[in-house]
Amino acid sequence: MGFAPRGAIPISTAMLDISPSFVLDEDTHPVPDGDIAASQPKLADPQLLDAYSRTVTGVVDAVGPSVVRIDLAHGDGRRAGSGSGVIVSPDGLVLTNSHVVSAGRRAEVATLDGRSFSARVLGDDPDTDLALLRIDENELLPAARLGDSRKLKRGQIAIAIGNPLGFDATVTAGVVSALGRTLRAKNGRMIDDVIQTDAALNPGNSGGPLVSSAGEIIGINTAVIMGAQGICFAVASNTAQFVLGELIRHGRVRRAFLGVGAGTLPLPRRIALRLGLAQATGAVITAVERGGPADEAGMLTGDIILSIDGAAVAGADDIVRLLDADRIGRTIAIDVLRRSDRRRFWVGLKERKSG
Repeated sequence: MGFAPRGAIPISTAMLDISPSFVLDEDTHPVPDGDIAASQPKLADPQLLDAYSRTVTGVVDAVGPSVVRIDLAHGDGRRAGSGSGVIVSPDGLVLTNSHVVSAGRRAEVATLDGRSFSARVLGDDPDTDLALLRIDENELLPAARLGDSRKLKRGQIAIAIGNPLGFDATVTAGVVSALGRTLRAKNGRMIDDVIQTDAALNPGNSGGPLVSSAGEIIGINTAVIMGAQGICFAVASNTAQFVLGELIRHGRVRRAFLGVGAGTLPLPRRIALRLGLAQATGAVITAVERGGPADEAGMLTGDIILSIDGAAVAGADDIVRLLDADRIGRTIAIDVLRRSDRRRFWVGLKERKSG
């Protein structure tokens, strides 16, 4: 049978004796159209999902079992609140927010598979709104791994997993909206190097993980701006890694106090080349606490910190890492970029008081 020549009257299918009609299946063999539905199951679900969906579902499958619901109670048994957390080691260490566990020293932790465990608070750090729990069980648990937040880029996929408003194992997805934000903690301190995301967060998401497309924790979800849409925040994973180590070793975070709020900022290439700087970014000072060590030394808002005590500073998380207990009581050199000039300040560091 050929096609009708141009100008000819179209032939209705009703005029043709085609019973049954045929289509080609994926192996190019004729398949009766009555069998099309029967041929569809050959396509596995992943083949029907686009790349974005496969990425998100893969991350959720990998990290979801590590996300837990945390329930706290008062001494008389009354419920004190709940939030989310994430298991970060197979022996039962759970990262969450400080404000989630502030109501007590013990909690009940529920896993995705329905198990419930008793847990105790090993320590918390209100300055970064992070806390660490230990599950009181001798069994291996699914753990997620912490990624390197310094490698993040704006626009990359960000996936939040948690238990908002009592809806367990809820997944939301978006992007990394901004990096190096500064956020005020409930105790009034400034949390540096905070990740902004548009992955939707609600009460109960606090303490749950913000996860990259590689299945690594890039942040611990901590806050939303009430009344705003798509503006949510997470404490960067590098800050969480530092706090985790301190809480394991000391039960609290001992750190030196500089008295600044800071964010991460790219360095002007021309200036970086002229000064012979190896790093492409620095930590811009966004706030200076009056009477603090930085203020007393003469540092100003807008200065870009390049190094602390000889160690290069590529971002706000480096300040958190370098202001450790070993530098308490010492006078150290801090190099900054002010306008286009490199300047050095000698700063006497004090111990930062929690709360």
